[in-house]
Amino acid sequence: MTLGVLLMTYGSPADDLHDLPEYLAAVRGGREAPDELVTEFRRRYRVIGGSPLIPITLMQAEAVQDRLRDEGLDAVATVGMRFSSPTVLDGLTALADAGCATVTAIIMSPQYSGLLMGGYQRALDEARAALGAGAPAVQLAPAWYRERGFIDAVAERIRDGLTALPDQPPVLLTAHSLPRRVADQEPAYLDQLRETAELIADASGLDAGRWHFCWQSAGHEPGEWMKPDFADLVPRLRSEGHAAVLVAPIQFLADHLEILYDVDVGARAQAEEAGMAFARIESLNTSPTFIGALARIARETAAVGSA
Repeated sequence: MTLGVLLMTYGSPADDLHDLPEYLAAVRGGREAPDELVTEFRRRYRVIGGSPLIPITLMQAEAVQDRLRDEGLDAVATVGMRFSSPTVLDGLTALADAGCATVTAIIMSPQYSGLLMGGYQRALDEARAALGAGAPAVQLAPAWYRERGFIDAVAERIRDGLTALPDQPPVLLTAHSLPRRVADQEPAYLDQLRETAELIADASGLDAGRWHFCWQSAGHEPGEWMKPDFADLVPRLRSEGHAAVLVAPIQFLADHLEILYDVDVGARAQAEEAGMAFARIESLNTSPTFIGALARIARETAAVGSA
């Protein structure tokens, strides 16, 4: 029996950005983005040369497929994007055509929020309905933020990143910010993020006073967003005498806009304005340790689904 693996994430606009308004509207739940927001995002994507998220996710899927086959499993892996092509339906169709009767679907976020990520399950249900009788059985992997290979992969990146900075700098473990009104509805999700930070800090050998959990990439919607933001912590760290800072996203698994612009451009400028040296850990992308974790999640989820 061939095991299918579907890696699912947000997606990105096309390289020429012609579909950016439609992409932003999809991300915003169907609400059309104001012209000024489209203009700003078009500028950001151009600054980073376009998002590499989809090509990287495809490489991650290929690496997972290779790992599973090396382990003796007959496996096929591909991708499905929630808000752009290739869609979840595209991915599930490809796996069905490859003869996969069962599929493990993995959301490319270690933590899970039903409010924020329930759309992936809906997309899977709609894709199976569209495929009809030929649809594979699909098992969605549960939250996997405690997966040892994921934790170790980030810790490896942190240890490597610290070598680029002097004097034992503080490490900021960042997660994507949320509107406070959303966060108040998802306390368990916040607990997952904070536990992830604690597990990674411990695996990295960081003392309690050496690391800080904070938020990044606050959106453009009105209202209160989660604190502390990166921008709130940096001036405080500088006033405490720190000359450098390392940023380590604990939620993002590949290079994309929130890494290449929000961190590499925006956060770097904020740190340098405060007079601090700045570095970011290398994204997990196709880290062998991380790919091993994804392969293990695929295997274990499939085993649970067939039990």
